[in-house]
Amino acid sequence: MPDSNKESSLKKTFGDFASKLVALTDDVLFGDVWERKELTPRDRSLITVAALITGGNSEQLPFHLTKAKENGLTETELKEVITHLAFYAGWPKAMSAITVAKQVFEG
Repeated sequence: MPDSNKESSLKKTFGDFASKLVALTDDVLFGDVWERKELTPRDRSLITVAALITGGNSEQLPFHLTKAKENGLTETELKEVITHLAFYAGWPKAMSAITVAKQVFEG
């Protein structure tokens, strides 16, 4: 579970606006699902990044690309995920994702 004394950036940004969504994200998604031992954090990051790219959800990519690196994925591996998904998720989604990745990795 996240440290209840430490306010998440999500809570700082949206806590007053969408408190239930923030609580579910902090407590259930990151406090429970991400902490389950059946998959490693690295595997969860790989799956999450792939799902975001496939769904065309590039607004969430900066956070999750950074988290993926913290969880042990390399920039080379993440670029390869994007390249691989170009053939399965579509070229425009991959190009959007690589644009975000370049900003994150060079930022």
